Amino acid sequence: MADPKRTRPARSGTVRPDTAGSTTPPRPLLRRFLHQEKNDTWAVRLLPRIVFGVAALYTVITLASQSGSSFVAVVTVLLLGLALWVLRHRTQLLLALGMSILAIAFTGYFSAVGDAARTSEDANATVTGTAAFGYWALAGMALLGAWMVKDHPGRRGVTVVLADVILVIASVVGMFLPEAGVPLGFLGVLGVLAVRGSRAKAVAGRAGRVFGRLRTRKASDPTDS
Repeated sequence: MADPKRTRPARSGTVRPDTAGSTTPPRPLLRRFLHQEKNDTWAVRLLPRIVFGVAALYTVITLASQSGSSFVAVVTVLLLGLALWVLRHRTQLLLALGMSILAIAFTGYFSAVGDAARTSEDANATVTGTAAFGYWALAGMALLGAWMVKDHPGRRGVTVVLADVILVIASVVGMFLPEAGVPLGFLGVLGVLAVRGSRAKAVAGRAGRVFGRLRTRKASDPTDS
C-alpha cells in the first residue's frame, strides 16, 4: 500500500529548487551582456542585433555616400520603410498610400509620353507636361477626400483605389486629348468620392424612399375606366 505522504501533491506555496534563485538581485546590464548566459534571452539576442545593426548602418552609409542620387534613393527607401512599419496595422491607409504612389507614377509617365509624342510631331504643339502636377494634385485629393468623411460607409482604401484607377484612365485620355485629361480626372475623382461618401448614400436612400412613396400612391389611385 502506497504511503499517503508520498502521493500528496505539492502545495502551491512551496518553492521549487529551480525558482529559488529568482529572488536574487538582477545583475547589471553590462555584466549580463558580457557573460552571455544561454538562459538569458536578453543578452543572447542583443549581441547579434548589435552586429547586424552596425553592418546594416555601414552598408547604408556606404551606399548613400556614392553620389547625390544614391543619397536621395537611400533616404527615400528609409522613409518608405519607416512609413510601412508605422502603418503596418492600418491596412486601408497603407493600401491608399501605395495606390496613390502608383497612380502618380503612371500619370506622370503617360503625361511625359504624350508630351514627347506631340513635340516630335509638331514643334508648335501645346506642351502639356505640366499637367502631371494636376494629376498628382488629384491623387492627393482622392487620398484626402476619403479620410475627410467622418463616417465612411465602406472601406476608405477601396475608395482611393477606385479614384486612382479613374485618374490613370483620364491620364491615358490626356495623351490624345490634352485639354480633356485633367478636367476628366477631376470629375472622375469627384464622382467616386461623392458616390462612396456617406452624404451620397444618404441622398440615394432618401431618393429611394421618395420614389417608393410615389409608387405606392400611384398604385393606390383608381385606374381610369
